[in-house]
Amino acid sequence: MIIVKNSIVSDDVAERCFGCDLSCCKGACCVDGDSGAPLMEEEVEKIEAVLEKALPLMTAEGRAAVEQQGVAVRDKDGDLGTTLIDGGACAFINPGPDGCTFCALQGLYKPVSCHLYPIRVEDYGEFTAVNYHQWDICRAAQGKGEPLYVYLKEPLIRRFGQEWYDELLEQIELRNNG
Repeated sequence: MIIVKNSIVSDDVAERCFGCDLSCCKGACCVDGDSGAPLMEEEVEKIEAVLEKALPLMTAEGRAAVEQQGVAVRDKDGDLGTTLIDGGACAFINPGPDGCTFCALQGLYKPVSCHLYPIRVEDYGEFTAVNYHQWDICRAAQGKGEPLYVYLKEPLIRRFGQEWYDELLEQIELRNNG
């Protein structure tokens, strides 16, 4: 593990390569799963602010789910996430060509957890865990592309800040040369 400020970063973030390939998965991460995309409290307001622009891109079922439940709900564990359609797909799906699923929020406000995927962040009060979430639907992306910390540089900076990211780079360099 790598310690960066008050975060514990999984070795996988430094060592594993990843390269998302929509032609293989068709955006299944937005359709499969048992809860919506994790949200921070402050993101609900940001999604609500762009909702009118996202609605025309969403399915009728997605619009109905948001109308009934709002843009975010709490799951069985009390964690905040995007609203789901009948407990399945994210309400913000935007079906595209060739069976690919896109996000109606893309270009408006993408939740940080979606931007960071396949990295998942868990806050535990005194520290934050930063882990690589390996899911069968992403099998085609695993081992391809760049190391996760490089592939997800922009969302890591968005979530934790440039200073945190610079310290992560220093820690990885120390590990690799030490």
